[in-house]
Amino acid sequence: MDCRRLITGIVVGFTAFFSMLAGGIWLSLLILGASFYLAKEYTEILKHKGFLPSFKIIVISNILFATAAYLAKPEYVLFIVTLSSLMALLSVLFKGKQPYIANVATTVFGFIYCGWFPLHLILLRHIGNTSPSSFIPYPEGANYCLVILFSVLLTDTFCYFTGIKFGKHKLAPVISPNKTIEGSIGGALFGIISAVIVGIMLCIPWYHAMILGLIISASAQLGDLCESMIKRDAGVKDSSNILPGHGGFLDRLDSYILTIPIVYYYALYIINFKGWF
Repeated sequence: MDCRRLITGIVVGFTAFFSMLAGGIWLSLLILGASFYLAKEYTEILKHKGFLPSFKIIVISNILFATAAYLAKPEYVLFIVTLSSLMALLSVLFKGKQPYIANVATTVFGFIYCGWFPLHLILLRHIGNTSPSSFIPYPEGANYCLVILFSVLLTDTFCYFTGIKFGKHKLAPVISPNKTIEGSIGGALFGIISAVIVGIMLCIPWYHAMILGLIISASAQLGDLCESMIKRDAGVKDSSNILPGHGGFLDRLDSYILTIPIVYYYALYIINFKGWF
């Protein structure tokens, strides 16, 4: 195994783990920093297609989203989306370059994909009350964050190893030729098992932990395929080489980008639903 890959994985993993436990400004800075590099890599990838999404507007939007999430004010999101979309449109109108429509559209998609989706992790961390009976006495939201962390890790790992060992049938041959149905099933199985084990340790009811595992393993693989689709369309292999042995932030975090908001809404509207009145 590449030592650089191992060291980078350990550093990134422990940084994410302790930021999720600490919450507050530490988690906000972590996600905001990650979203900065996601935006940077995203805009560079799109340049290979001849599109010019605005990196500045995406970053400004991400800061606004992070502020709303940190303050636990998701109701500000509609205003931020409207403001950011207007900024994207006007920037192209007054000093943009061709293709105008594509540049506006990729800027809007950029601040949603690279900013608002992953920044749901901050909102997720706010959910619920502290559980004194939990193995780790932190708010319920921290428990859901940790389930995501471990379940995605196991899903990705066993998709790879199961695919190498048993893979025969291609999952998405056009988008990602190396992924197999057997690898996908193996990754999902271990993702669900890890979610149940971690969930029970954190006092999440086993049935919710199992459903979370299913949601996480499915959305993690879809997120991976979505990022592969973007790179393949642009003719790019890796999003960057900033993480030694791992490629770029998009390469490492693609499985989390779709997973985080889906888990947030499941936790908010299913696990912690208080009723309409």
